[in-house]
Amino acid sequence: MKKKILKLLIKKDNNNRFHYPLHENALSKDDLAEGFKVLQSRQLTMSKKTKQFEEYFKKKLKLNYCMMVNSGSSANLLALFALINPKKKNRLNQGDECLVPSICWSTSLWPVVQAGLKPKLIDVDINTFTINLDTIKKNVTKKTKAIVIINVLGNTSNIDEIKKFANKKKIYLIEDNCESLGSKYKNKYLGSFGDFSSFSFYYSHQVTSGEGGMIACKTKDDYLLLKTLRAHGWDRDIQKERVNKKFNFINSGFNLRPLEISAAIGLNQFKRLSKMMSIRNYNRNKIINFIKKSKNWHKQFSFFYPHKNLKPSWFGLPILLDTKYIKKKEKFLNYLNKNKVETRPIISGNFVNQPAIKLYNISYNLKKLQNSKQIDKRGFFIGLPTTKLSDIVAKKLAELLLKVSKI
Repeated sequence: MKKKILKLLIKKDNNNRFHYPLHENALSKDDLAEGFKVLQSRQLTMSKKTKQFEEYFKKKLKLNYCMMVNSGSSANLLALFALINPKKKNRLNQGDECLVPSICWSTSLWPVVQAGLKPKLIDVDINTFTINLDTIKKNVTKKTKAIVIINVLGNTSNIDEIKKFANKKKIYLIEDNCESLGSKYKNKYLGSFGDFSSFSFYYSHQVTSGEGGMIACKTKDDYLLLKTLRAHGWDRDIQKERVNKKFNFINSGFNLRPLEISAAIGLNQFKRLSKMMSIRNYNRNKIINFIKKSKNWHKQFSFFYPHKNLKPSWFGLPILLDTKYIKKKEKFLNYLNKNKVETRPIISGNFVNQPAIKLYNISYNLKKLQNSKQIDKRGFFIGLPTTKLSDIVAKKLAELLLKVSKI
């Protein structure tokens, strides 16, 4: 019975027509088998497998404390609500300022708003697509009490210097590492720098459990606070001796717990992270090489290269069109999509262009967001699969991308 179910789940598409998706089905037989074991056990809510994943993840990335949640977005939410919680020493207050990169995902920004803090959208570095120390120094004021830094698509900026600066100024650092699991900066894993750090196991990320995420922190007090906030505000798993052993609520909270099946699949995939990183890097280099060796290559794009101190874990392949092709961008992307090359914006583009910015009356200075503007107007990205690309596919992809000159 188990073998029959697995066969159905991993049935392959025999259609050999060219198709280059943003992400592939990265679930292996073993991943699904681990999930099936959980279904057989009937223990669907978080239990032993979740704790096992948390411990393995913590040791591998050399984190102080970490805790699994139902998404990377929930990890960001918990980080911000921990910072404003009455139990938090030196907690933040309503209206305190938080710097956020304007090239961001919605749930890197909205938890700042939801926690009652004031976001200040700042520009990013054109080379790394994330904020650097110089930009932070230009934007920090006496009101700045927190910084959200996003490690973009496997890359980062001078995060060690940012951390030193934040510590000196007594500013909290939230490290959104949802897109960069496995990257190392100066031989230290990204996600280990922030006071709070978030990770995502969404379907297209470096490791997937379908949905799911992890939050890391530095201190035991913060860890216990996060555990309380994750599960309704009660003290389950917090205190060995509880006054009321059934329902004892000691704080506010949410229900952001993961499923046991997500932990089982995520743990099994996480053990293959190094191998998948290597293949994605191979595919990235192969695509770029095929493009640059083509007779049609005339520097139509620029590519995304790692910071000099970074060993990257690539998520996708971001591309910036040369400025002379900006007006062709929409037509070009339509052409790629019609030819089965799926594309998307870099994160969500410059977030100041999103309708919800006006809805929440978030202030920004467009003149100071020139790099974000360039990334938004010129940028897009394509996927990097975790199986090695053939020469035929890489060549076809390169040919389609280089059509930008003729559209």
